[in-house]
Amino acid sequence: MPGTTIASVTTLTPERPALCAPSRAARELGLKRYEFDLAVELGRIRVVSDEGSGARRVTRTEIARLQAQAGFPRTLRERVRIVGTKEGASLMGVSEGRFARLARLGLLVPMRFYLNRYRAVVWLYPAEELREFAANSEHAGLITGRTPETLRSQLTAGLDLRPRNWRGRHLGFLLRQAEDPWARAAAIAAFLPSEKIAEIVKIPSERARLDRLRPALPEHGAPGSPAALLGEQIMTAQDTDEIAWLSADLARQLEATRAPWSPSSPAPGRRDPAALRPRARRAPTLPVPRPSVPAAPVDIATARACSGTPVSPPRPRSHPRPGADGPHPPRGLLTWLRRRNPRSAPAGDHPRGT
Repeated sequence: MPGTTIASVTTLTPERPALCAPSRAARELGLKRYEFDLAVELGRIRVVSDEGSGARRVTRTEIARLQAQAGFPRTLRERVRIVGTKEGASLMGVSEGRFARLARLGLLVPMRFYLNRYRAVVWLYPAEELREFAANSEHAGLITGRTPETLRSQLTAGLDLRPRNWRGRHLGFLLRQAEDPWARAAAIAAFLPSEKIAEIVKIPSERARLDRLRPALPEHGAPGSPAALLGEQIMTAQDTDEIAWLSADLARQLEATRAPWSPSSPAPGRRDPAALRPRARRAPTLPVPRPSVPAAPVDIATARACSGTPVSPPRPRSHPRPGADGPHPPRGLLTWLRRRNPRSAPAGDHPRGT
């Protein structure tokens, strides 16, 4: 209508946060949560630490970089896909037996493992790494030719490097996520037997700190079950040389934790003994309590001997109570009334009534 002014309405949209939680980042990238965790472990997605809470976050810049890649999100999901023995052998164009032999020899490094209903270990491998291994011309003899005698003798002796390779890969991921020497030391200690940790870390407070910072490893079954015990065995170093390598690395990391501290300062996790020593305080001036004297001691000499204070004998009454040495007076109603009003009758007068 003429003369009518139409005011423009501006819709305000809240700004998107600069950092995203892993669950939200996975949704925006079209990944399932376990695929997102695999992408982070493989280094496909870069995460940062939130300054406020310390939790892992993904920046908007990183999400935009991944979304701008060609073929997104199909290519990203393919790069984080993991497969088992059957599908992995099909990708490489080899038999399942040859695939298992290559994995036992340590040429194929597993990414995950789980226990099936028969408590058999099922290993999973990154599909992209399997394709790269098969495409490498240096591995042609291992894929199509006869396995060398030295390798076959090791397989006959029972060699299986899959658990050790998994531990090495997972330890590398934990060390990349660690932000200080204490976190790196705790990551190394997570793969060592407890008795070995006690042998290396002599100070109880340092062992407690390592246990508190110890990263959570994958769980398999209820605690104490056969599946959980088997999973714990896989996640603990078994070979002598591996234990020696991890022990030396743990000792170096512990030295790194103590490096910033001067000899005069207490080590991290340890309190200064001088701070624990109680300060000299001036004793408050309190009133000295008087010794309590028995109400009626039987023997004055005995009372003096038992207590360190002099005890005086009871003072005699100036007016002894009537009838103290004789029979007790009658205890009737009139006696009670006289006690309540002693002026009602003269002393020694005991009226009997009218």
